[in-house]
Amino acid sequence: MDKKWQFPHRRWNPLRQSWVLVSPQRTERPWQGEVGQKAAPSGLAYDPKCYLCPGNQRAGGAVNPAYEGIFSFINDYAALLPDSPDLPQSSENAAPASPLLVAEPARGLCKVVCFHPDHSLTLARMTQPEIRRVVDTWTQEYEDMAGLDWIKYVQVFENRGAMMGASNPHPHGQIWSSSFVPDEPVAEVAAQRQHLARTGHCLLCDYLTAEEAAQKNEPARIIFQNEHFMALVPWWAIWPFEVLLVSRRHLGSMPELNGDERDGLADALKRITTRFDNLFQTSFPYTMGFHQTPTDGEAHPESHFHAHFYPPLLRSATVRKFMVGFEMLAMPQRDITPEDAAQRLRDCTEEHFWPRA
Repeated sequence: MDKKWQFPHRRWNPLRQSWVLVSPQRTERPWQGEVGQKAAPSGLAYDPKCYLCPGNQRAGGAVNPAYEGIFSFINDYAALLPDSPDLPQSSENAAPASPLLVAEPARGLCKVVCFHPDHSLTLARMTQPEIRRVVDTWTQEYEDMAGLDWIKYVQVFENRGAMMGASNPHPHGQIWSSSFVPDEPVAEVAAQRQHLARTGHCLLCDYLTAEEAAQKNEPARIIFQNEHFMALVPWWAIWPFEVLLVSRRHLGSMPELNGDERDGLADALKRITTRFDNLFQTSFPYTMGFHQTPTDGEAHPESHFHAHFYPPLLRSATVRKFMVGFEMLAMPQRDITPEDAAQRLRDCTEEHFWPRA
């Protein structure tokens, strides 16, 4: 590792147009804070108490079918609803609102996607063909939701593990589509649009080229790549083992992936989640989500399909990174460098430590 990166410095995030503070020397500090529990994969293929297992009753009263593949349904406790009444300040008789007290109705459609009927599995322990079927389901759901003229954005994501707030260990993810484009995609679209206007090039296409060139002369941040996707710890990573998964071809959303690229995405998801689990020999927690072209009816030549993995683990399976203090009040900060994190993930095998029965 170049010694210059072992001292405090800031790195620029071109996707968010913001800085992150890197403080490698802090890895030496003693830890007497919270220590969590190591999460092992579930040994139950079927849990009669699980509200996502086939044939079981969900908390809202509906009964799941005895599904044998993938099962998706409208979230019983959705954060967004298709019909949302006007707010009081929107009515004709409402008093003029202060420009500092602004609100508007928010509509949406939220779905849950169960990846597999086997309660004990995760993406890391599923096969590549099984994950490919999940990719196909995500793609179809995106197309269906994007076909609604009032949906402006479709967010596909997975919260993995209790440490990331997952309410159920059954292998599943969510899709929230909304009548507005949320803040994170808005920021990324703006940054990519500005880069395209300034250079005539796609920001993430240029970034992949820069990373491939950089690894010839300095420690690599690239973890692995296949024919269609590159997985790397981004230059600007905030979370300790944050990963950016980027399509090598310039495209905006899942429906634009051809068959081979869908296979490539399934392969990449299998490989990175397996490496995560093997890093600390645990069922690795994370939040993962895809950023795709907004469905707002506008042209988005700047948009480049990618996924973010935000895992909280820092030193071990039981010590997590907290976003507090300076991170909340000033700017994001990380301890281990992205180069060190990438090396540790590269060193992990892609044969899962917990063999599937």
